This record gives sequence, structure tokens and C-alpha cells, in this order.
Amino acid sequence: MPVGVVVQRRPGVTRWQKWAYTPTALLPGAGPAHWKLLREDGDTAEFHIGTATLTLWRTDAEAYRIGLAEPVVCAYVILQPGEDEWPFKLKLITANPHEAMQYADGGEDVVEKVPMPPALVAWVQEWTDQHYVEEPFVKRKRKRYHEDKVEDGIGDPRIAQASDVYRAPSSARKNRLS
Repeated sequence: MPVGVVVQRRPGVTRWQKWAYTPTALLPGAGPAHWKLLREDGDTAEFHIGTATLTLWRTDAEAYRIGLAEPVVCAYVILQPGEDEWPFKLKLITANPHEAMQYADGGEDVVEKVPMPPALVAWVQEWTDQHYVEEPFVKRKRKRYHEDKVEDGIGDPRIAQASDVYRAPSSARKNRLS
């Protein structure tokens, strides 16, 4: 589904940052746009910076359920630094919190949580209900024995030891101190 992103521009709070940009809204079914001015009120302005496709994957259905269980259901907007006159370029929109966390770990992209409109929540909920398959929990069982009946490691008789491996080499210590 194509989803547009609205970004609010406000004056920066420090002298090093002239403007602060924050994604504030999503527009489901929006057409293409590139930093189209939607509203201006004094120094504050809202732009439709672009439209990206929100794609849902079957393998991520469990992650979508986790996101839908939050008190405020959100999508994640990933912005990358822009190369032209605009400071950001829309990279991705996702409903998967795990995917958003991976982009946040990189440090180059800006990842913001934006509340989903009710129509988008209903679409994601319906898709997730159709495609989610619960996997049964299988407890892993430990083997309580050595398969080859032979112990490996320090006490293994197959490994030749010139001396006790836990003993500190006293001759090397004496040479360093001299």
C-alpha cells in the first residue's frame, strides 16, 4: 500500500541546528510527492516529503502482531540524509519493530515512530490475521552423556603435557625481573 509521510519543520533550539524535522503523520493511499508544502503557520511548516510502499511479508507476521499489541499502534519511518537542498530523503516505511531497530542500530538513518491512522491499522490487522501461523514451542532437550565416551581438554591423556598447565611459568618471570 502506498503511504505518504508528513514531516513537520520547526525552528531549532540551538544555534547549531537551524531547523528540526520530525515525522508526524502518515497518509495511506497517497500519491507521489517530493517535499510538497501542506501547511505553514509562522515558523512551523508541514511537508509531504514522499510516498513509499508499505509492504507486509509473511515471515514478519509475528513482528506485526507485536506492533499491533502496543497501546498506540505505530509504523516506523526511516529517513536518510538528503543529497539535494532538502535535509532528508524517505527511505522506508515499515510496520515491523524489529526491522526498524536494525536501521536504528546503524546510526546513519533517522528512525521515527509515527502513529498509524485507523484505516492503516485495520489493513495491517486484517493481513496479519490471515497470514499469521503460530509455531508450537518445542523444548530443546540436553544430552546428559558424552557420545564418544572420551573427555577432551586439559586432562585428556592423548594431549602431551610437559608440565602442569595451571602452574605459572616461574623461569620466565625470573628472567623478566632481572
